[in-house]
Amino acid sequence: METVDFKNKPTLMGEKVQLRPFAEGDGEKMIAILEEVDVRRLTGSAVDDAEASQPMTEEQKARTLAWYANLNEQPDRLDLAIIDQESGELIGEAVFNEYDDNAHNVNFRILIGSAGQGQGLGTEAIRLFIRHGFETMGLHRIGLEVFSFNPRAERVYIKSGFVLEGIKREDFAYNGTYIDSKVYGMLRADYDQVNTKLH
Repeated sequence: METVDFKNKPTLMGEKVQLRPFAEGDGEKMIAILEEVDVRRLTGSAVDDAEASQPMTEEQKARTLAWYANLNEQPDRLDLAIIDQESGELIGEAVFNEYDDNAHNVNFRILIGSAGQGQGLGTEAIRLFIRHGFETMGLHRIGLEVFSFNPRAERVYIKSGFVLEGIKREDFAYNGTYIDSKVYGMLRADYDQVNTKLH
């Protein structure tokens, strides 16, 4: 199999969302999303409510802005901004990273801010991104992890065709309570099966 091309940063169009490369000014919008308490909690960026409610320091903001300004140059990962077609607003990001060149496996994560939740935007963004991964990039397996206190995301992953592969018991602690991490994966064969049912 050929090596997967991460240098191509596409624009993927759906009915409700558009996934596109990050552009100038997007970093500031992502900071606002990354500072949301729920986002920090559900992504494991904070270990308790006190930390989750702390705004970024100026140094953290500067680092974050530099990160988003350079994403399109990264040759080993794909990060796309998720845009709400109706409002034109940036609502989150979809990411492939930690690529295994031998097994053609990649890690997937998606982050949607509060403005984009509960409208099916995340579900469509996942479908578009996964389709690009399997059909265009030629990936073999896409994996993700989700905390057990995020059942809403878990339902969307299962609906999208991800299969529970294992549980890392009490792998994380929040407010002093231990939380499981659930490992999900989707093989190209799983993807083909889900899409056969849809058509």
